[in-house]
Amino acid sequence: MAVRRILKWTLAVLGGLVLLVVAGGGYLVYGLIVPDSSKFGTVLDEAMMADPPRQNFNAADDPYYVEMDKGVLKKPENSQPYSPEIVKLAKLIGVDNETVRQHAIKGQNTWTVWTGGNDRFWDGMNKSTVGTFDLLKVISSHENQGYGRRNRWHYLGLVNEPCFTEPDGPDENRFGLWLDNRVKSAECPDDPFADDKKYPGVKIGARGRKLKSGKNKDKVFPVGSYYGEPTGVMGLRLFTNPEFDEDAEKHWDADKYYNDPDFYNDADLVRPYRVGMSCGFCHTGPNPVNPPSNPEEPEWANLNSNPGAQYYWVDRIFFWNTRPREDPAKPAEHEHNVIFQLLHTNPPGALDTSLISTDYINNPRTMNAVYNLLARLGPTKRWGKEKLTGGELDNKQFQDYPQTEAFSDFWNKVSGEIKTARVLKDGSDSVGILGALNRVYLNIGLFSEEWLLHFRPVIGGRKISPIKIRDAVKNSAYWRSTEDQTADMAIFFLVTATPDRLDDLEKERREKHQQAPPEKVYRGKVVFAENCAACHSSHIPPAPKGSGIDEGICADGGNGANYRQCWDRYWSWVQTDGFKAEMRKMVLAEGFLDDNFLSTEKRIPVDLLQTNACGPIATNALDGDIWDNFSSTSYKALPPVKELTVHHPVSGGVSPFQPLGSGRGYTRPASLVSVWSTAPFLLNNSVGHVD
Repeated sequence: MAVRRILKWTLAVLGGLVLLVVAGGGYLVYGLIVPDSSKFGTVLDEAMMADPPRQNFNAADDPYYVEMDKGVLKKPENSQPYSPEIVKLAKLIGVDNETVRQHAIKGQNTWTVWTGGNDRFWDGMNKSTVGTFDLLKVISSHENQGYGRRNRWHYLGLVNEPCFTEPDGPDENRFGLWLDNRVKSAECPDDPFADDKKYPGVKIGARGRKLKSGKNKDKVFPVGSYYGEPTGVMGLRLFTNPEFDEDAEKHWDADKYYNDPDFYNDADLVRPYRVGMSCGFCHTGPNPVNPPSNPEEPEWANLNSNPGAQYYWVDRIFFWNTRPREDPAKPAEHEHNVIFQLLHTNPPGALDTSLISTDYINNPRTMNAVYNLLARLGPTKRWGKEKLTGGELDNKQFQDYPQTEAFSDFWNKVSGEIKTARVLKDGSDSVGILGALNRVYLNIGLFSEEWLLHFRPVIGGRKISPIKIRDAVKNSAYWRSTEDQTADMAIFFLVTATPDRLDDLEKERREKHQQAPPEKVYRGKVVFAENCAACHSSHIPPAPKGSGIDEGICADGGNGANYRQCWDRYWSWVQTDGFKAEMRKMVLAEGFLDDNFLSTEKRIPVDLLQTNACGPIATNALDGDIWDNFSSTSYKALPPVKELTVHHPVSGGVSPFQPLGSGRGYTRPASLVSVWSTAPFLLNNSVGHVD
């Protein structure tokens, strides 16, 4: 039924376009392709349109999640010291330990529960995908679904939030939905972020009206908190839907919502709730050194914010109507759906981050782990200089906030030069760490009122144009508040994103890992020094004087039009016996892994790597494209890499392919920190087993 309905809808659209052209309606077709640029920079977000308008949202200071992230942020008791990570950063930036802890708590909360109004966007995705994608179904445990809280981790790869149980029936107080039930106990206090007095939400549309029917008759439809309510799934928050007016209430039928395709696939269906998504949805995972005994029921101490959702099943989450095979040898019904099969190209733990703002390249990549941020600044200072111009200069930088101004030497406002890490795998988000963090919120739906004017989500077909930071600053309270919260997020990761080491495992689990013979450990270090360290170590010997490697046009990394020349000089040097000898000394020395990000942050040409080229040739950060303001002028000037040989996926035939440059063609080497805990491997999680 669903396949036929989607096919019928697609054919109707295509047929309509043909008729328009035949009838001389070329102007209308033009309107579908070329956006109405007169609207750019003129629309407001929901917070600015509310009554009264909201100008800002304060970061939450509640220490609710401090048991997570190895307990680093717990307040010391009985004269116990602060964690070494807090003490180290406090000394570095010149403040007291408690100040660092408070900033880090705010950053932890922002990462975990701040959705920035993107519940509006994800609700819209229900309609634009004709019911295929539905986060309200993903957080449900209806008896007819093939999944729920009982197997959410195993089947969807999503992390169940502690302090919830699976429903055994519909909740009439929540419009008949089968949502996780909150546990009330001393160990499970009320979720503080749902407090609509401390964190009053955005009063718009139907929020605040009196309901007319059912169990909720005469109750007020809540405005709620701007953090929403917990859903039982880490990183997803529940918000009342401002479109749920009296007509929508009359039409709503929870039984049909779960059982009747004609009802739940209706593009005009208004659900009583919207679901917002925080960064934690794609990045929270089990603590590698203290995993839960039952992964479906973790405790807070079993969870970390930074390892990435390594087992996240994109095909099952973005195509909700799936269920485990009844017969392992026979495909389930949903597996015959072409949309499911497209999503199925994403291996578990991988996601095409340009799926929404499509660049027409199928490019699944692993969820980025966030480790050793402080150590990451080392190679950034050596090789990370980028030039910013135009709208790129509108990105916030460390010195814009008092808690991070100690790192202001990374940014020169006069010259427009910054030394920065690149978070995305193609090294494109090269405008500063805060700018890289802020861009992510746009990419998951913040200020969708403006964002969606610049492209057509998922299916494309519209000329893409840049979303401008200055427009977001002017018209979006959610954007401005996000900017003001990301400095605390940086503090949070500087403190908590420490390596997970085998030595940190409990003794019983550690003893299960056989100790490698010393001679093999020695040989492994030598192999790493001679073959891997040039790309996967923050500690690299100084380049020879006069070699031109870190000098002249190649100083500070040589990023820009001369980059390939600079890379080739570096690559020739690291093949020499002299480099390998120096590198062996460093690797074999005591403390080599201390403060080592295990990456250089350099951009490696894909013709050298010979890995899948889809990631390096992504186009969203090119000049004039959607993320124009979030990539540096240096990135946009990168020269083309050498010609590649590509293989046809069906016939196996080979053909030449020349990437066009202007940013495309390079890959940032992944960090190997805690790699023992993150299999499967490679950029798209394609090597190794999931379970």
